[in-house]
Amino acid sequence: MFRSRAKEEKAPADKAVVTDSMQPRDPQAKKGRPTPKRSEAQSQRRSVATTPTSRKDASKRQRDERRAQLDRQRQALAGGDERYLPVRDKGPVRKFAREFIDSRFNVAEFFLPMAVVILVLSMVRVGSLQTIALLLWLVVIVLIVLDSFVTSFRLRKQLAERFPDQNRRGAVAYALMRSLQMRRLRLPKPQIKRGARP
Repeated sequence: MFRSRAKEEKAPADKAVVTDSMQPRDPQAKKGRPTPKRSEAQSQRRSVATTPTSRKDASKRQRDERRAQLDRQRQALAGGDERYLPVRDKGPVRKFAREFIDSRFNVAEFFLPMAVVILVLSMVRVGSLQTIALLLWLVVIVLIVLDSFVTSFRLRKQLAERFPDQNRRGAVAYALMRSLQMRRLRLPKPQIKRGARP
């Protein structure tokens, strides 16, 4: 009763626009919206071109980006490029810890070859050889523990002197884990010779 006629007239017009949008528009008729600026139109076209149209395209694009990132990381681990290293290897503190370990001989890096020798000796059915193998196990473990203790003490001291204001958390454990690996199998590859100062 008190409804305005303008609203009643507008409603069918809106519906007509929605339903008639599929039909071709008269070229002389107005668009009903302002023409976008050239820069806006170009940016819209670019975003449409780069945005994946389906979930399959998006996942393929993510896979390709991930593969490229892993390739960069692999090359950085082989060549020592700081920009693309994984987060755990980045930073001057971690680099110093790596160089500290790579510049010296560590007992722990010979653990795997010694373990193979000891296992072979322990498998031989001779009592004296099995006793020697057991003693070798004990000697190797004691040497590794002592060497790790001395290395961690010296490294902690050096890090405190060189990087007093930086976060050194986890650097000693990182270095000790690196010392357990054989030199040629370490990643990132050693960038310093044995005997050189880090």
